[in-house]
Amino acid sequence: MQTVVAIYTGQGLADPLKKVFQELLPDVRLYNIIDDSLIGDVVRAGHIPEVVSKHLMQYYRHAEEIGADVILNTCSSVGDVADEARTALSVPIVRIDEAMAGAAVAGYERIAVLATLPSTLEPTLRLIQRKADEAGAAVQLVSGLAEGAFDALVGGKPEEHDRLLLETAKRVMDGADVLVLAQGSMARMEQALAEATGKPVLSSPRFGALQVKAVLEAAKAGS
Repeated sequence: MQTVVAIYTGQGLADPLKKVFQELLPDVRLYNIIDDSLIGDVVRAGHIPEVVSKHLMQYYRHAEEIGADVILNTCSSVGDVADEARTALSVPIVRIDEAMAGAAVAGYERIAVLATLPSTLEPTLRLIQRKADEAGAAVQLVSGLAEGAFDALVGGKPEEHDRLLLETAKRVMDGADVLVLAQGSMARMEQALAEATGKPVLSSPRFGALQVKAVLEAAKAGS
């Protein structure tokens, strides 16, 4: 049985992602490593502190030691650390948002990125721009920061989080061909945002799982 180790910096995505894996990768063993202190450190610093990078590398190494066939980095805020770690590990690392970014660039020119944290918005914008540069595609990026939504969610007010996110989507939708959700935990709002704005909405969990599936299948074919 192939093993995927998913690294989380928060609690919110573990259960939804488990359901996606049960649908798309039912024969894969999913092992979760969750350290919900990490996203708090990133938010307080406004960037990725060295201690967070160090801890993530320790978790990647642990995933390697327990026999991961693929490591799934589930947090877009720390995607840059995952990129750097790829050269240091023998196990492939998949960023949950990478395939989503590629799909956005392949299908759309005006791309609005919705996030509830600046620390997630900026890395996602950089990733999409990098994917566009690699593809030779010209894109226009629109920032959609739903200020206050993250605090509402961690404060036990999911309805307020959803309201602020919806308001932000409506604010940016006229300048966009597609809405990209920077955080995997926002995927539950995908349908509501699409219905409210009339725009296609991309979220990362399914894209990430499909990329993991492709990497696993390629490894099995090559063995």
